[in-house]
Amino acid sequence: QVQLVESGGGLAQAGGSLRLSCVASSGIFRLWTMAWYRQTPGNQQELVASITSSGSTEYIDFVKGRFTISRDNAKNTVYLQMNGLKPEDTAVYYCNGGFGRLPGGSWGRGTQVTVSS
Repeated sequence: QVQLVESGGGLAQAGGSLRLSCVASSGIFRLWTMAWYRQTPGNQQELVASITSSGSTEYIDFVKGRFTISRDNAKNTVYLQMNGLKPEDTAVYYCNGGFGRLPGGSWGRGTQVTVSS
Protein backbone atom coordinates (compact mmCIF):
# COMPACT_ATOMS: atom_id res chain seq x y z
CA GLN A 1 0.00 0.00 0.00
CA VAL A 2 1.28 3.43 -0.91
CA GLN A 3 1.95 5.67 2.06
CA LEU A 4 1.44 9.43 1.99
CA VAL A 5 3.28 11.60 4.49
CA GLU A 6 2.41 15.27 4.95
CA SER A 7 4.59 17.99 6.37
CA GLY A 8 4.71 21.76 6.53
CA GLY A 9 1.79 22.58 8.76
CA GLY A 10 2.05 24.90 11.71
CA LEU A 11 1.03 28.27 13.02
CA ALA A 12 0.74 31.34 10.81
CA GLN A 13 -0.69 34.80 11.18
CA ALA A 14 -3.53 36.01 9.05
CA GLY A 15 -2.14 37.12 5.72
CA GLY A 16 0.84 34.83 6.04
CA SER A 17 1.91 31.79 4.07
CA LEU A 18 2.60 28.11 4.56
CA ARG A 19 3.58 25.37 2.16
CA LEU A 20 2.39 21.83 2.71
CA SER A 21 4.20 18.87 1.21
CA CYS A 22 3.07 15.29 0.76
CA VAL A 23 5.50 12.57 -0.21
CA ALA A 24 4.31 9.27 -1.66
CA SER A 25 6.20 6.05 -1.05
CA SER A 26 5.79 4.78 -4.60
CA GLY A 27 6.45 6.06 -8.07
CA ILE A 28 2.91 5.11 -9.00
CA PHE A 29 2.29 8.60 -7.65
CA ARG A 30 2.91 10.00 -11.12
CA LEU A 31 -0.23 8.26 -12.40
CA TRP A 32 -2.48 9.39 -9.57
CA THR A 33 -4.80 12.28 -9.15
CA MET A 34 -3.68 14.00 -5.96
CA ALA A 35 -5.66 16.23 -3.68
CA TRP A 36 -5.65 18.15 -0.45
CA TYR A 37 -8.64 17.92 1.88
CA ARG A 38 -9.18 19.69 5.15
CA GLN A 39 -11.32 19.08 8.18
CA THR A 40 -12.34 21.08 11.22
CA PRO A 41 -13.81 19.59 14.40
CA GLY A 42 -17.42 18.56 13.92
CA ASN A 43 -17.33 19.02 10.17
CA GLN A 44 -16.86 16.74 7.21
CA GLN A 45 -13.70 16.68 5.17
CA GLU A 46 -13.68 19.31 2.47
CA LEU A 47 -11.86 19.01 -0.84
CA VAL A 48 -9.58 22.03 -1.13
CA ALA A 49 -7.61 21.44 -4.32
CA SER A 50 -6.75 18.68 -6.75
CA ILE A 51 -4.27 18.00 -9.51
CA THR A 52 -4.45 15.29 -12.12
CA SER A 53 -1.55 13.24 -13.41
CA SER A 54 -1.39 15.60 -16.40
CA GLY A 55 -1.30 18.67 -14.19
CA SER A 56 -4.85 19.99 -14.44
CA THR A 57 -5.89 21.72 -11.24
CA GLU A 58 -9.13 22.58 -9.50
CA TYR A 59 -9.85 24.60 -6.36
CA ILE A 60 -12.77 25.37 -4.14
CA ASP A 61 -13.93 28.96 -4.55
CA PHE A 62 -12.79 30.00 -1.06
CA VAL A 63 -9.11 29.37 -1.82
CA LYS A 64 -8.95 30.41 -5.47
CA GLY A 65 -6.26 33.01 -5.97
CA ARG A 66 -4.68 32.22 -2.60
CA PHE A 67 -3.71 28.54 -2.75
CA THR A 68 -1.72 26.73 -5.42
CA ILE A 69 -1.44 22.97 -5.79
CA SER A 70 1.50 21.56 -7.70
CA ARG A 71 3.37 18.30 -8.08
CA ASP A 72 6.89 17.08 -8.68
CA ASN A 73 6.72 13.57 -10.07
CA ALA A 74 10.49 13.14 -9.83
CA LYS A 75 10.16 13.57 -6.06
CA ASN A 76 6.81 11.79 -5.66
CA THR A 77 5.62 14.96 -3.98
CA VAL A 78 2.55 17.17 -4.13
CA TYR A 79 2.53 20.65 -2.64
CA LEU A 80 -0.04 23.11 -1.44
CA GLN A 81 1.22 26.66 -1.34
CA MET A 82 -1.09 28.68 0.87
CA ASN A 83 -0.86 32.46 0.71
CA GLY A 84 -3.09 35.11 2.20
CA LEU A 85 -4.08 32.76 4.98
CA LYS A 86 -7.27 33.46 6.89
CA PRO A 87 -8.37 32.20 10.31
CA GLU A 88 -11.07 30.25 8.46
CA ASP A 89 -8.30 28.16 6.87
CA THR A 90 -7.52 26.64 10.25
CA ALA A 91 -7.97 22.88 9.89
CA VAL A 92 -6.21 19.57 9.66
CA TYR A 93 -5.05 19.17 6.07
CA TYR A 94 -4.94 15.71 4.53
CA CYS A 95 -3.16 14.53 1.44
CA ASN A 96 -5.11 12.10 -0.74
CA GLY A 97 -4.30 10.20 -3.88
CA GLY A 98 -5.47 7.49 -6.22
CA PHE A 99 -6.68 6.62 -9.68
CA GLY A 100 -9.73 8.26 -11.15
CA ARG A 101 -12.39 9.90 -9.06
CA LEU A 102 -11.70 11.56 -5.76
CA PRO A 103 -11.25 10.74 -3.02
CA GLY A 104 -8.59 8.24 -3.90
CA GLY A 105 -7.80 5.23 -1.82
CA SER A 106 -4.72 6.53 -0.01
CA TRP A 107 -4.69 9.11 2.76
CA GLY A 108 -2.00 10.76 4.79
CA ARG A 109 -2.35 11.21 8.53
CA GLY A 110 -2.88 14.93 8.28
CA THR A 111 -1.04 18.07 9.30
CA GLN A 112 -2.47 20.84 11.46
CA VAL A 113 -2.67 24.37 10.08
CA THR A 114 -3.60 27.10 12.52
CA VAL A 115 -4.07 30.69 11.43
CA SER A 116 -4.27 33.37 14.09
CA SER A 117 -6.06 36.67 13.57
